[in-house]
Amino acid sequence: MPQTRRIDKVTKARPTMEGAGVRLSRAIGFGDPAAYDPFLLLDDFRSDVPGDYLKGFPWHPHRGMETITYVLAGEVVHGDSLGNRGVISSGDVQWMTAGSGIIHQEMPAGDSRGSMHGFQLWANLPAVDKMMDPRYRGITAAEIPTVEAPGGATVKVIAGTVGGVAGPVTDVVIAPDYLDVTVPPGGAFTHPPPRGHTVFANVISGRGVFSSERDPFAYPAEGAGYFDMERSPLIGDRHLVLFGDGDQVTIATEEGPVRFLLISGRPIGEPIAWYGPIVMNTQEELRLAFEELDRGTFIKAGDRPR
Repeated sequence: MPQTRRIDKVTKARPTMEGAGVRLSRAIGFGDPAAYDPFLLLDDFRSDVPGDYLKGFPWHPHRGMETITYVLAGEVVHGDSLGNRGVISSGDVQWMTAGSGIIHQEMPAGDSRGSMHGFQLWANLPAVDKMMDPRYRGITAAEIPTVEAPGGATVKVIAGTVGGVAGPVTDVVIAPDYLDVTVPPGGAFTHPPPRGHTVFANVISGRGVFSSERDPFAYPAEGAGYFDMERSPLIGDRHLVLFGDGDQVTIATEEGPVRFLLISGRPIGEPIAWYGPIVMNTQEELRLAFEELDRGTFIKAGDRPR
């Protein structure tokens, strides 16, 4: 019988500020950088207040990792030092592999109501791939398939496979799943990420039951005490659920719909030397990257657009 993954921990996204003054909520990125290996950071930039996001993320470097931007509402205008320009619109995804180095900017622009909703995920690269040529994968909303899964769930498949339908993002080192899942009232969704992969769910709206287990578990983002699943098994908006190992995850609803991102990836298991937007394996590599920035030799190769 397949083993259902239990919950390791639940954390609540914390308010923080990034870029030139963008207010957002960070779900991954505090504490031990290996805790969610291969994922380093997950930022939730949902806001209906233009002052929270319009200052954006002016020119900054990246090396040794990937950024995955998923826009739900509004637009993100981006450009880079290699001459690439574009707009990530509502429902679109940009999967950018920084590799050996890129300098770019990302400037959020709200929709007609002033709403700017989306997420940015950072994924690490193993040492052998850290200095690969940069590349972009721009995926429009129309290119992302929607699957009606058993149990009534609706799934947008960005990466990975659901019901035999594969997402448009392929050939990624960490072999990720990236699913946008909505489970209707009384419904359920079961998915089998590969054993050994890191798996988490980030709740966007509603509340759901993310494990049939009823054991208490640590709830560090809230400080002292425990989140007691015997008292309330429902986990809601801006909470992130990290699962233990197993054969499958099952998420169900008890009172209304729940929407969440279900993301998984193969751990890298290497040392992490990380400062700001540059992620390497050693402090020496990190020092060299910043020296190259100062000398103007940071960019190593042209990108490979896809």
